Amino acid sequence: MNNSRNIYLKMKTLKEAREILFDLFPSDKVFPSEFVSASDSVGRVLAEAVTAKLSSPHFHASAMDGIAVKAENTFGANELSPMELTVGENAFFVNTGNMLPENTNAVIMVEHINVIDENSLKIEAPAYPWQNVRKMGEDIVATELLFPQNHVIMGALLSGGIFSVPVKKKPKALIIPTGSELVDWRNAVIEDIKPGQALETNSFVFGKLIESCGGSFIRHEIIKDDMEKIKAAVYDAANSDFDIVLIMGGSSAGSEDYAKSVISDLGEVHVHGVTIMPGKPVIIGSVNNKPVFGMPGYQVSSIVAFEQFVRPLIYRMLDQVDNERTKLQVEPTRKIASKLGVEEFLRVKLGVVGDRIVATPLPRGAGCITTLTRADGIIRIPNHIEGLNTYEKVDAELLRPVSYIKNTIVAVGSHDNSLDTLADGLMAIKKGVCHLAGSHLLDTEDGSYNISYIKKYLPNISIRLVNLVFRDQGLIVPPGNPKKIQGIEDLGRDDIVFVNRQAGSGTRILLDYRLQQLDIEPRAIRGYENEEYTHMSVAVAVLSGAADVGLGIYAAAKALNLNFIPVVTEQYDLVIPKEHFESKNIRILLETINTAKFKKRVEALGGYHTERTGEIIAVLD
Repeated sequence: MNNSRNIYLKMKTLKEAREILFDLFPSDKVFPSEFVSASDSVGRVLAEAVTAKLSSPHFHASAMDGIAVKAENTFGANELSPMELTVGENAFFVNTGNMLPENTNAVIMVEHINVIDENSLKIEAPAYPWQNVRKMGEDIVATELLFPQNHVIMGALLSGGIFSVPVKKKPKALIIPTGSELVDWRNAVIEDIKPGQALETNSFVFGKLIESCGGSFIRHEIIKDDMEKIKAAVYDAANSDFDIVLIMGGSSAGSEDYAKSVISDLGEVHVHGVTIMPGKPVIIGSVNNKPVFGMPGYQVSSIVAFEQFVRPLIYRMLDQVDNERTKLQVEPTRKIASKLGVEEFLRVKLGVVGDRIVATPLPRGAGCITTLTRADGIIRIPNHIEGLNTYEKVDAELLRPVSYIKNTIVAVGSHDNSLDTLADGLMAIKKGVCHLAGSHLLDTEDGSYNISYIKKYLPNISIRLVNLVFRDQGLIVPPGNPKKIQGIEDLGRDDIVFVNRQAGSGTRILLDYRLQQLDIEPRAIRGYENEEYTHMSVAVAVLSGAADVGLGIYAAAKALNLNFIPVVTEQYDLVIPKEHFESKNIRILLETINTAKFKKRVEALGGYHTERTGEIIAVLD
């Protein structure tokens, strides 16, 4: 096995890397064409201009149900002096789409005629020439240009008498998933997946991405970390009818990242590493004058690399423009730090609150595929700045329609599995950047929840406090509780490592309150300074062995099959400003949480109590 590590070549900026790619594979190269039937041509790109062989319609056709007449013969008809017509002589019944009888040029709608008998009828208004008629060639005239070269076909060919057309062949890509840790999900049994193994999904996602921009693909079977086998697959692809080769994984700098070596052995590496995040490890190379990409293994990183390099290349091969996404000015809900020298693609949730569109950052890990599925937009942070300030106006590229964003409830506050939202809730309400906040803040003076904090931090805002759930908080420990932890009092033991929640969270307030009651110094707890921002993250830390115990909700422990030691049942409420309380979306939300279906699903998570769910706990004006 080759244990040597790659080193990145001098990394390129996004602009430099794209220029290198497009110089290597210019758009003026003529791409092969093929003939396809008109019925199979929708979405394909025309290789040549197409002219009509048949007019549409190719006869004068009635546009209405009624009678066909010669308009000039009806002049003078009016309500005081109706005109009588004879069926079959100067009036002919027609249906919509029928060819006009000879020597007629207008149609009178059936509702504007008075039938006398089967042979006679009256009209009380004249027709004018070509009234209610689709004239021959109204839509298409034979010999006229239907579509120019490079046009994306959307229809109309058959109507113009075109039954087959020359189209550009779809750029064909070979996708090669690599990695000894990969498991084909089609043959996988979930229970048999071992630590260190991963389901191979990128190639299937990339196949559909390639098809969406006009290409076609073939997926190679998974190749383990074997440089010679990967090299053989790339060599065969570059010397066959493939136009693009994608090596999935192995593009970084590890000892078993073979993509760079494979490409350099067979051809040339032009770019190894781009100053973007995610997407940095991407490789751009060429073998036999064909583009070969080393794509990052992390899902988000690879998708960003695809969007910046592979997709525009496919569009260029087809002489198409890679349309830019719609952009909106948005305001981040909190300060966002970013690394100088790196252009960051930050995934965000968006929502309209009042007259502003607010952006809440999602987790930034390159492997967090759900940040793309959940994201409403992407903020691109340039490589020459160190981040964004709170409420600084910036552009966001939209991943969803504006109507979706306008219909989104912006909810921030303490994390809970039943709401699954995160931020500093009361402060967000004070700043007017959310519709509601989730809160479970314990008043250590009297044991109540939320009200005293609302009065303190939101004194001039009318609030409706609605209960979402009561939930069990406690200590999350590994299965079997190997350290025999009984309660909060055990956290000070030398053999126990704790994982904490972030300062200011309701769970942290609860912990500090109990530590004070037990006269335990926080600094005496190993791991007190290790903070996580969600209950699930605390549970994952315990599951992975990074910690022996953490304080969180029962639902998080149950989700990961961990043991749970109850500490308290706490109140989790929704803090809703009066100005939003009567809005349509909030009304729908409140109706939903009051349904038996919602309560049943929440209770199934474990550790939740819904006796007061949906009840207005307090009105604070």
